[in-house]
Amino acid sequence: MTVKLYVPKDAAALALGADRVAAAIEREAIARGVAVSIVRNGSRGMHWLEPLVEVVVGHERIAYGPVRPDDVASLFDAGFLEGGAHPLCRGATKDIPFLKQQTRLTFARCGIVDPLSLDDYRRFRGLTGLEKAIEMAPGDIVREVTDSGLRGRGGAGFPTGIKWKTVLEAAGERKYIVCNADEGDSGTFADRMIMEGDPFVLIEGMAIAGLATGATMGFIYTRSEYPHAIAAMSAAIEVARREGVLGPSVLGSGRAFDMEVRVGAGAYVCGEETALLNSLEGKRGVVRAKPPLPAHKGLFDCPTVINNVISLASVPVILDRGAAFYRDFGMGRSRGTIPIQIAGNVKHGGLYETAFGLSLGEIVDHIGGGTASGRPVKAVQVGGPLGAYFPRALFDTPFDYEAFAAKDGLIGHAGIVVFDDTVDMLHQARFAMEFCAIESCGKCTPCRIGSTRGVEVADNIAHGVEPEKNRELLADLCNTMKFGSLCALGGFTPYPVMSAMTHFPEDFTPAPRVEAAE
Repeated sequence: MTVKLYVPKDAAALALGADRVAAAIEREAIARGVAVSIVRNGSRGMHWLEPLVEVVVGHERIAYGPVRPDDVASLFDAGFLEGGAHPLCRGATKDIPFLKQQTRLTFARCGIVDPLSLDDYRRFRGLTGLEKAIEMAPGDIVREVTDSGLRGRGGAGFPTGIKWKTVLEAAGERKYIVCNADEGDSGTFADRMIMEGDPFVLIEGMAIAGLATGATMGFIYTRSEYPHAIAAMSAAIEVARREGVLGPSVLGSGRAFDMEVRVGAGAYVCGEETALLNSLEGKRGVVRAKPPLPAHKGLFDCPTVINNVISLASVPVILDRGAAFYRDFGMGRSRGTIPIQIAGNVKHGGLYETAFGLSLGEIVDHIGGGTASGRPVKAVQVGGPLGAYFPRALFDTPFDYEAFAAKDGLIGHAGIVVFDDTVDMLHQARFAMEFCAIESCGKCTPCRIGSTRGVEVADNIAHGVEPEKNRELLADLCNTMKFGSLCALGGFTPYPVMSAMTHFPEDFTPAPRVEAAE
């Protein structure tokens, strides 16, 4: 009898030696005369357990991790192919608390299926949403997405249905769906995990968007730093095209939709939708002035839907289960689930999908397990390098767009980076300005010049040069950048800087300078 095992081919698992573990299992099985079949799946998102090896025993999958190549022989000795006891055994994968407590809708298949098996995808309700969409009028599809309350998961939180409705009603000979997969925020990896672990859900979501708006072509724009995601998406598109999911007649409907992957050079500013469009057109990745909006004049001056990976990957479950089902999760105007990415100095880093509404403290202390160093948490940055730093005093803030905005923060792409009490917040503020200066496209003065001046002012504060005057100047620079920048890169850089100054003022008061004796 052949025993089925799962070893992730996710980039995080590969970085921790998953290929070497898979090879070691194959060698050991051959040496012992045991027949095994290894499926290279996506990650379950428990990165502290990677590489996580799962063995199918009866109707369950038993987890072992983190497995290193030199652990493999002892696993065979312990009978792990039958679910035998071993120090690395975590029991049934579905019962691991980190997974069991989640509400997985968008990531329901990630880590469970063979990413490039359309049969696997169908077996777990894949393509059901697209099949239902085919039977609906475009306006009804848009209404379903609107009624679900789905908002852009890339950072802005703009209602997805409104964007689709605008493109549906816009006049144009051609329309496009553009997936913004240029995941450049620090501490974020949800887009990559979907593309590597469940690529068909993104294909299905984009096809539904095409049917809803009249678009016949889609592009996934991602970065060259994601070679595994690029390979997985490209291969999945070929499978989908071969099986009639994409092409001139989507699932035999007579309605056309096709797509392809385009790769950028990794400029952070190309995560901004208009800079992304310029790059897609072969131009320099520079921000465009708005109006016109991309929904009216986007790619090649045609009406264009631009959505994040998670936004589009959330659409199939909405069409499958209905708007009311999806809207039932969450709080306030933040409906559905959000894949929270927990990173930094944290014990249990990984991806945790749950309904909006958990407090920041619950996420950091209970789900993340506190710091990996064992020291107290000092600050948590939410929303990438442009997100605000929250102190423990704000840990009661619920994970909700409006709740974070009320505290001068933003959820962004839902990346959380944890820092212990050794972090220097003046240094973090300087880093935000330096990051902006390096990544600025250069089109607007507040971003291009303001960030450069911000680095100089932060250095003056650190060196004790007129600290009070320079703190005032830094705040003034932030105000100018926030309200004068053309896009969110310059406009949001003040969030980490001002939150660091507000919540951690002690780090902006350096020791007095000692003058050298004459």
